[in-house]
Amino acid sequence: QVHLVESGGGLVQAGGSLRLSCRASENIISIHAMAWYRQAPGKQREFVATVISSDPPNYADSVRGRFTISRNGAENTVYLQMNDLKPEDTAHYYCNAEGILTEKASYLELWGQGTLVTVSS
Repeated sequence: QVHLVESGGGLVQAGGSLRLSCRASENIISIHAMAWYRQAPGKQREFVATVISSDPPNYADSVRGRFTISRNGAENTVYLQMNDLKPEDTAHYYCNAEGILTEKASYLELWGQGTLVTVSS
């Protein structure tokens, strides 16, 4: 069973930066798309950013210009560099992968367990 393991969350002051990482736990042949979503307390999960194969990344309007998503295919890892953080960025951040192919199985979609980002004012 493939797992997505996130790291890098924490507490930061407004205007600060954090870098989230998400790594697939097993030997991966390919992943079609990887993305980040977030869920603030009392709100629905929302899209943050995605990178699909070799296409340009796509961002939610609320984070464009402040966040950068990138992939390291060799390490089956996706990163989210978050700069100029605001209190409204406080949320659990979840890694998502679609179209996963391993040596043993294929998966349509997987989610990580989430990592908490708290931005203080």
